[in-house]
Amino acid sequence: MSAMSATIPPSGAQIELAYGEQRVVAVEVGGGLRSYGVGEWAVLDGYARREMAQGGRGQILMPWPNRLRDGRYHFDGAELQLAISEPPTATAIHGLVRWANWTVADRGPDRVRMEHVLHPRSGYPFVLALAVEYTLDESGLSVRMEATNRGERPCPFGAGAHPYLSMGTATIDVCHLRVPGARRLLSDERSLPTGAEAVAGSAYDFRAPREIGSAQLDTCYVDLVRDDDGRARTVLRDPAGGRGVTLWQDERFPYLMVFTGDTLPQARRRQGLAVEPMTCPPDAFNSGDGLVVLEPGETFRASWGVSPHR
Repeated sequence: MSAMSATIPPSGAQIELAYGEQRVVAVEVGGGLRSYGVGEWAVLDGYARREMAQGGRGQILMPWPNRLRDGRYHFDGAELQLAISEPPTATAIHGLVRWANWTVADRGPDRVRMEHVLHPRSGYPFVLALAVEYTLDESGLSVRMEATNRGERPCPFGAGAHPYLSMGTATIDVCHLRVPGARRLLSDERSLPTGAEAVAGSAYDFRAPREIGSAQLDTCYVDLVRDDDGRARTVLRDPAGGRGVTLWQDERFPYLMVFTGDTLPQARRRQGLAVEPMTCPPDAFNSGDGLVVLEPGETFRASWGVSPHR
């Protein structure tokens, strides 16, 4: 069968990595993660080879994460308008590269570097050279995200990732969750920030591990408590099965979105917990909170990772 007539998976080329019992499949479309498992355990609630990514599963979110109000913002004296990609909230959501083709720049049995050049377009007239590196080792999966301004003027930038953690349970309700956030952002009916409050004593306080139960989270946490190595760690654990997984994020990711999946299609609802490291909060292109402005030639790097434990 010729390359022109062969069936192409919705997520494009499949890049398989392995280290011991660990297996990862990264994909051409969006440069994201389709799956990550240890033995028979699917550590990430991903999607099948014949499926498209739904609900942001495993996707890379650049040059901004989450939602941008009306798809509109001002930068460097100009008003810029992006396409509305989430009509129900009239927002532009999760950046511009989720459905773009990425290329393999370097690869080994347990690592791959994916790259993509984001060229200027209406609403984002800037040039970014983007990269994401996936590496497996004895500690689990590490992800490094990178962006370099290849244009001739400054550009606004933010980054995030959208993995769903899984314990292999029917739902996440029985799992115990620890989130290292001391405050959370308040939001309106469009999921755009309206303020912030401390989580102490509230239903959103998961600083000490406790059962998720019926809690419904679509919550951006800030003021993250970090360990001595500078990493903030979110932990999901199945007390009955003895499994657990930690998602860590370095200091370049000061925001964390946690989503229990209550608005997903019924068949996937609350099966995995989205734990999304972000460099900035929703609508950062307008608020300026956490916004990175890259000068010509400047490079931004940030890292996060997933560590399973049994």
